[in-house]
Amino acid sequence: MHRSAADRLLDVLGAFDQDSPALTLTEVAFRADLPLPTAHRLVGALTRWGALERDDAGRYHVGLRLWEIAALAPRGLGLRQAALPYLEDLYEATHENVHLAVRDGQEVVYIERLSGRSAVGVHSRVGARWPLHATGVGLVLLAHGDLVLQERYLAAELTAFTPYTVTDPEPLRRILADVRRGGVAVSDRQITDDAVSVAAPVRGPRGDVVAAVSVVVPVTGPRTPVLIPAVQLAGRGISRALGWQPVSPRPSASA
Repeated sequence: MHRSAADRLLDVLGAFDQDSPALTLTEVAFRADLPLPTAHRLVGALTRWGALERDDAGRYHVGLRLWEIAALAPRGLGLRQAALPYLEDLYEATHENVHLAVRDGQEVVYIERLSGRSAVGVHSRVGARWPLHATGVGLVLLAHGDLVLQERYLAAELTAFTPYTVTDPEPLRRILADVRRGGVAVSDRQITDDAVSVAAPVRGPRGDVVAAVSVVVPVTGPRTPVLIPAVQLAGRGISRALGWQPVSPRPSASA
């Protein structure tokens, strides 16, 4: 299939990911499925513009110019700015890993993370992608996605990261229903067997779930019931900062 010049440029950028943040020219050409001369020309153009940077060892990295452009995404910078005071409050209350994430297709993307020296080790970082079914934030975002998304996701083969990862569609459907009903998701040892994630939804001005906030603690750390109110409070605070107004219950008619 013919690829346009724009397609080839995007393929070069797409060669970089969280597992391969630094690549040689040969590796870029291989991963982008391009002839070496073509890769050389495109990498040179991207480097001159600032989308890529070359280190002293001759390997290429994503450049600051690309980060600057990406930060303008409304689901990135604006959401992070609104959320940061509440993320900091949640961190001060727990001194554990605090995350803010959004859904992109069938993956969760982390757009902010606060972490302390003594917090449990996690694999997440800003910009990282993880499957929806195995993380607290992912379960929130999947639970509040539309039915087409949910059924398509549950019909696919789901990765098990630990013996505790839920990959069976029927138990997952029950978990998603519990998340919608209870307003909180708990991912118990589903990514690593030493950590538990508690997550809550973040709503936009129209009331739709646009993000999720979570705290990740050691299995031997604070018990989940203690964390749930703090995480939900953070989620509601961020939601209000984004313009969401909770619906007040209607007063009952007098007899």
